[in-house]
Amino acid sequence: MTSQVGYDFSLADKVAVVTGGASGIGSAIVDAYALKGSTVVVLDKALEAAQHKVNQGRAAAAFGCDVTNEQSVIDAISSVNAQFGRFDVLVNSAGVAVVGAAEELTVESWDLTMAVNLRGAFLVSQQVGRIMLAQGSGTVISLASQAATIALPGHLAYCASKFGLVGLTKVLALEWAGRGVTANTISPTVVMTALAKELWDTPEGEALKEQIPTQRFAEPEEIAAAAVFLASDAAKMINGVDLLVDGGYTIR
Repeated sequence: MTSQVGYDFSLADKVAVVTGGASGIGSAIVDAYALKGSTVVVLDKALEAAQHKVNQGRAAAAFGCDVTNEQSVIDAISSVNAQFGRFDVLVNSAGVAVVGAAEELTVESWDLTMAVNLRGAFLVSQQVGRIMLAQGSGTVISLASQAATIALPGHLAYCASKFGLVGLTKVLALEWAGRGVTANTISPTVVMTALAKELWDTPEGEALKEQIPTQRFAEPEEIAAAAVFLASDAAKMINGVDLLVDGGYTIR
């Protein structure tokens, strides 16, 4: 069997849905997908900010969605399906991080982290996945973290949620690939979003950079580039992979 692989990584004629696409890494992925020709839909609790991506010409539509709420997810995915009729790419980018010592972490912080990072990815992947399976094609890309490979102090709930997300994705990859739907994760190091710049422009941030072989943090566009590749037809044989974009931090 021979196939044509496009080395330009075009996303033309693909409908891509990005959760958490109004800000941070998700916003960079929305921009990159639009530049590569995709019809991009943003799902985000911050509907006004998500609509701004539409106003910028980077997204075709935006819908309010609380990924932790099943009915909100069902309604949002139904709206996307009614307007566009298919799903070629899903990016689970919505996420939270609550930092603190394990013995001091509150149950509320644990539950919030699990609800957004893990339950949210499950709910959206399940709803979109059913449609992708029915059409016989599609790919699911979830934003995990280097915290899904190694333990990070002060990140008990975050590490647990991201390890869980990688496990969830591997099961999707195993169950769905034979029916045309692949699933992978991207695991960045610290990414220089607006929020991260505030948090990591510190002596602690400088010390962390020294532990990364490339001696720097990642830029949002670098994560978006990985997401473009995984969404393209050139990556159809990549399934169940956790793609680390961490400058080599986890190889030690």
